[in-house]
Amino acid sequence: MQLTIHDIAFGGKGVGRSEGLAVFVPFTIPGETVEVELSRRKKNYAEASLVAVENPSPDRVEPLCRYFGRCGGCAYQHIAYARQLEVKSRQVEQTLRRLGKLAEVPMTPMIASPQPYGYRNRIRVHVAGGVVGFYAHDANALLDIEECPIASPEVNGRLAELRSRVLPDGDYTVAERRHEGFFEQTNDAVARAMLAKVAELITPGGRLVDAYCGAGFFSRHLRDRFDEVIGIEENEFAVAHARSIAQPHERYLAGDVAAHLPEVLAEPGETSLILDPPSAGVSPRVLDAVGAAALRGLREVIYVSCNPATLARDLATLTRSARLIAVTPLDMFPQTAEIEVIAHLRRL
Repeated sequence: MQLTIHDIAFGGKGVGRSEGLAVFVPFTIPGETVEVELSRRKKNYAEASLVAVENPSPDRVEPLCRYFGRCGGCAYQHIAYARQLEVKSRQVEQTLRRLGKLAEVPMTPMIASPQPYGYRNRIRVHVAGGVVGFYAHDANALLDIEECPIASPEVNGRLAELRSRVLPDGDYTVAERRHEGFFEQTNDAVARAMLAKVAELITPGGRLVDAYCGAGFFSRHLRDRFDEVIGIEENEFAVAHARSIAQPHERYLAGDVAAHLPEVLAEPGETSLILDPPSAGVSPRVLDAVGAAALRGLREVIYVSCNPATLARDLATLTRSARLIAVTPLDMFPQTAEIEVIAHLRRL
C-alpha cells in the first residue's frame, strides 16, 4: 500500500495511516510518501516494511553504515542530524504530555552530540558460531559486523583484534578503556555537557543527595559546591571506587535507594536531590519519600532519565508536590532511537 508518513514514534518508526489504522514503518521521515508491505496487523495498529520511497524528504541522507537497515542498532542514519534532534525533542515533549498528563512541558533546546558518528567509547558484541556482531533489525539473527561507524576508531581497532581471535560463544565488551565493573557513560562529550547542564541548574550550598550515584559521576563534579554530599548506590564496586576518592564531606551508602533515601531525606537542612535511575525509573517508595521531603527541606530535584516513558510516569507523581521548571533532552546516542533527558523540579 501507499502511505504518507506524518510522524516518528518513540523507538524510531515512522507513522502513517490507512483507513484510520496507524501503520508503523521503520526508516521513514515525516512528509514522505512511501510504498510499504504489511507484515503484522493488530486491532489498533499495523506494522509494515519499507518497499520504496516515492517522495523523499529533503532531510533524507545516505546512511554511513553499510549494515544500516539490517542491523538493529541504529534507527536514524537516513535522517540529517539536525532533523534527528528535532524528532527526538518532539518525542520527549509528546511522551511527557501523553503519559505524564502534563499540560505544560517547559522544553529547553536539545543538547547535540559534537560527533554524530565515532562517539561510542565502548560497544557490546555477540559471538555465536564464529559470527561476531549485532542482532538484526526485527529478527533474532546475528549479523557479522566488521566495523561500527558510531564507535570510536579505537573501539573499531579493538573490534578488529577481537575478530581475529577464535572466541567461545557469548557477549563481549569492546572498549577504549578497562571496564571497572560499574556503569560509565558511553559518549564522553555529551557526558561532559550533561555535567555542565546539571551544574548550571543546581542550587549550591547545603546538602547534595545523589541517588543511583554509580561511582559518583555527579557527586565528584559538584562536591565543592555543597557542605555535605551523600551518594546512594547498590553496586558495591561503584561505591568502593567512590569512597576511595571521596573528600571528607562526602559519604557513600551501599544498598537499595528505596531503603536509604527516606532516612537521608528526613535529615534537616536545605537539600538538592539528583535522581539518575536505570531505565525502569524509580520505585513508588522512592516517589513517596521525595514527595514527603518536598514538604520539608527538599528544595529541588534533578531527574536524569534514559527512558522518557518512565520519566513521564514518575513526573506525574513528582509534580503533585514540586513544579517542573525545565526539561532538557540530550543526544547521548546519535543515529539511534535512545534519548537522555534532564528534568528540573523545584518545591512548590
